[in-house]
Amino acid sequence: MAMDLDRIIDELKNYDGPEVRIMEVCGTHTAAISENGIPSMLSPKIKLISGPGCPVCVTVTAVIDKLVELSMAENTCVLTFGDLIRVKGTTKSLADAKADGAHVQMVYSPMETITRAKENPDITYVFAAIGFETTTPVYALVVEKAIEENIKNLKLLTSLKTMPEVIRWVVNNGGGIDGFIAPGHVSAVTGGNLFKELSKELGIPFVVSGFEGRQLLLTVYALLKMKGNPGYKNLYPDVVTDEGNLKAKEAVDKYFEPSDSSWRGMGKIKGSGMILRKEYKQFDAGSYGLDEDHMPKGCSCDKVLVGKISPKECPLFGKSCTPDNAHGACMVSTEGSCYNYFISGRK
Repeated sequence: MAMDLDRIIDELKNYDGPEVRIMEVCGTHTAAISENGIPSMLSPKIKLISGPGCPVCVTVTAVIDKLVELSMAENTCVLTFGDLIRVKGTTKSLADAKADGAHVQMVYSPMETITRAKENPDITYVFAAIGFETTTPVYALVVEKAIEENIKNLKLLTSLKTMPEVIRWVVNNGGGIDGFIAPGHVSAVTGGNLFKELSKELGIPFVVSGFEGRQLLLTVYALLKMKGNPGYKNLYPDVVTDEGNLKAKEAVDKYFEPSDSSWRGMGKIKGSGMILRKEYKQFDAGSYGLDEDHMPKGCSCDKVLVGKISPKECPLFGKSCTPDNAHGACMVSTEGSCYNYFISGRK
């Protein structure tokens, strides 16, 4: 296999055919591609493009604004993961709000929200529940646990997205993508059949990949060979099955239902989100109708997220916008394309 991998690397490095544009739609893939130096092993004619797979990056400012508003309310505390706390809304981030005296706390696991709520029954906790198909089952378990333990002081502000609809949006809005690295973690939940059917529908190949450098190189090579034809391969079979995680999907279906959802830079995409079912509305903190999005002045995250430009083509990149002084969400999140281009020196 070592000889085979050497041959594959040589082919990828010396490829001189028509330009091939390959998009990954998973923030962890974006980070792994940079960390493993994959772009430096490819011909200039093979373009790897980071798509809308970073949940923090695609969250619109209306969601941040609502969280900031809730964090300032009496006897209310917003719970969030680390990356989201630094993303600016229309005027301020949750970190800015906290500096002004608002109640904001970081958590490292969704289930921590149950513990906080039980320990402080006089405080209403609002959890910023963002993510894709990978994390939505965990949020379903949070709601289930809150019901089991009769917890009344925990709510979710949801901004939950689903992959197929945004992939369709990218393809149908001039993305010019020749192949997709299908999201490994998402595929583990949804099952590979979802992307097999999407490939047939769109006429574009999809390959499910893990996150090691070798797997990613094999995935790029497979997509290069499949260019111009629909097709599906699963190069992550230890984790991804055709059917996916049936228990996780059952939990999601019990507590959530599909909804239209707004994406940064793309507007509202029909059926691309998940929202709490009406019978569990008591756990919702006001997630409906959060559609407004205000890009920071000069920020090009909207174009970066859909592959219209690379991060380095943004006029702010590496100048006024750096990880220590991020203007846009793509530079804030460790899964963001701008962040990963910056820290890896990717060209």
